[in-house]
Amino acid sequence: MKKYNGLIAVSVLVYILLAAAAGYGVKHTAGEKDQAWKVEINRIYTSLSGGAPLDKLNLHWYDHVKRVTWLSVEDAMEEAQGALFYEEDNQLESEIKPLFENDRLKGYLRFDYQEPEFDTGMLLVLVQICLALMELFLLAVLLYLKYRLIRPFQQLSSLPQELACGHFKGIVKEENNKFFGRFLWGIGQLKDTLDASKKRQMELEKEKKKLLLSLSHDIKTPLGTIKLYGNALENKMYDSEAQRTRAAHQIGVKAEEIERYVEEIMKTSREDILDIRIEEGEFYLDQLMKQVLATYGEKCRIRLVELEVGAYEDRLLKGDLQRAAEVLENLFENAFKYGDGRRIEITFFEEDYCQLIRVFNSGSVVSDNDFNHIFESFFRAGNSEGIPGTGLGLYICREIMRKMGGEIFAQKEEGGMAFVLVFG
Repeated sequence: MKKYNGLIAVSVLVYILLAAAAGYGVKHTAGEKDQAWKVEINRIYTSLSGGAPLDKLNLHWYDHVKRVTWLSVEDAMEEAQGALFYEEDNQLESEIKPLFENDRLKGYLRFDYQEPEFDTGMLLVLVQICLALMELFLLAVLLYLKYRLIRPFQQLSSLPQELACGHFKGIVKEENNKFFGRFLWGIGQLKDTLDASKKRQMELEKEKKKLLLSLSHDIKTPLGTIKLYGNALENKMYDSEAQRTRAAHQIGVKAEEIERYVEEIMKTSREDILDIRIEEGEFYLDQLMKQVLATYGEKCRIRLVELEVGAYEDRLLKGDLQRAAEVLENLFENAFKYGDGRRIEITFFEEDYCQLIRVFNSGSVVSDNDFNHIFESFFRAGNSEGIPGTGLGLYICREIMRKMGGEIFAQKEEGGMAFVLVFG
């Protein structure tokens, strides 16, 4: 900002220099009076010296010379002595030139002329006003850029670093700025969302630790019982077969109890990872497709993947627009990863008052065993070897669709895989 303020100061300095130069130029020009009247006198004198009659002279052709008077030698001497030719008309000035004929003085010609008016003060004022207006305009542009572009941009420059460092606190000041106003509002919303997400994650971690501690403590009891019966059996402390059978039965019961605790831990871990929230609402099918195709239509073009989008009726659907878009985006990413990169086809149809969207990608299909588990969390099919991923994509899709009151299912087809989204 200091350099920009320096730029404003330089513009003011340049204005001062230009104003001074303009003032000097006007004064210098005013010092050199217009000499056009001399040219007219010389033209008339040359004409009369060539023998042209004075009474035939038409002064309407001249701007400055107003009268031409013939003076004899005596008259010229009298006027020269009395300086009468300067006083006859206060608005006119005169010049006397001798007229010769055959190298003999014939008389004199007096030229009465009027010098052009030159209003130096008015011209100087006009020049200074023009320069001042130009400088005011330039200052207005520079100040507008400073307060509407430069200052908001400086405010934005520190936000990415704050977000990267995990500083989600604080309020992003909103400004009525058509360039950055909405962007600043969006950054503020992002900070609030990240802050809320961080708090929720911390709460989940806290609950997870409490649950793990509780379950770990609960597991110790049946585990101690199993160890006790196991040691008794190992040391042949039971004499009868009935006692040994009872001990084995108790070991099995306590093992089932531990199994329940372990299943509870696994379930809790999955829920912690996938804390998916849905905003209940409505959206049009066309909104969803335009949002998704705006990104993935271009990706298909770049990857040389043939994308076919069927015709559809713009129906009103229930659910969360952004989450529905996330489901379709996951299906596109899966098609890019596991398809053969040749074709992706999207078709639409209705069934039992539900809107169905079918996404098909060409390529090899999964095995029957893998097909039964593709919607499970952390499951990766045999065709994913060497391909980066977490095995959560389709699981997230199913959770989102079910939370929106819909469903997703897969179809093995000739030449590829298809996934069908069902919106209620």
